[in-house]
Amino acid sequence: MTAKYRKALEDGILRDRIEKARQVLEECTLCPRQCRVNRLKEETGICSTGTRAVLASFGPHFGEEPPLTGRNGSGTIFFSFCNLLCCFCQNHDISHKGEGEEVTPDRIASVMIHLEQIGCHNINLVTPTHVVPRILEAVETAAGSGLSIPIVYNSGGYDSVETLKLLDGIVDIYMPDFKFFDSKTAKLLCNAPDYPETAQKAIREMYRQTGDLKVDENGIAVSGLLVRHLVMPEGLSGTDRVMKFLAEEISPLTCVNVMSQYRPCGSARKIDAVSGRPTAEEFRRALKTARDLKLNVIS
Repeated sequence: MTAKYRKALEDGILRDRIEKARQVLEECTLCPRQCRVNRLKEETGICSTGTRAVLASFGPHFGEEPPLTGRNGSGTIFFSFCNLLCCFCQNHDISHKGEGEEVTPDRIASVMIHLEQIGCHNINLVTPTHVVPRILEAVETAAGSGLSIPIVYNSGGYDSVETLKLLDGIVDIYMPDFKFFDSKTAKLLCNAPDYPETAQKAIREMYRQTGDLKVDENGIAVSGLLVRHLVMPEGLSGTDRVMKFLAEEISPLTCVNVMSQYRPCGSARKIDAVSGRPTAEEFRRALKTARDLKLNVIS
């Protein structure tokens, strides 16, 4: 299956999306925070990012979901800073402190080409929401140089539908988190009480664009939706409601990874409700919920 962005490049769609995305930066509304700063003049909002993306690291990743990792790894590109800023983020130095280096779209493109050349199965864009315009520019350059493997949009789920539409026909695989279903929890942990509603809208749009996860003859993902859900202590992640939403309002075939690796990082240690780890029983119940709904669980 040919990566979607190849056709978007040939048809001129990719160039049109780049121009539209650049315009958004003049009064930035890329994400639901709606900061409305002029990032083209290096004004910054919640994501602390101006014109250029900040690159934290890149390379083949073997700890991702099996349909992405395969034998040769998922070609991850970790962008610094974030528009969600969860207090428990396990990559706090990257997401909150912004460790990394500013890079041009050409540099990002060269990284993409390198990852394909060393055999990675896909280009996995980690925390991409706030740098979509730069990603689109990089894809145009990389595709012009022969890039052909699928692109994965790996986000926290706090994405605006308008920005996702700029990626329609360009992103092959969407891999959002659906972190929690309760607005009070979202307010407490990432100061985004609209997260549950926003994530639902975003996932609907992602599914509209790509459908259920599809794999090739080797079990490697080529297109579709894969949702991550981190089980948190004291039921704060709202697993029952998240899984019911996916099964009933997205697709009963939704591919979901129910994850157990929560630990209190960052400032989460100071919040009683999330200062510990979920129990084995809490994780077992979460898995059972997803499986009882007949979702495609890959944990």
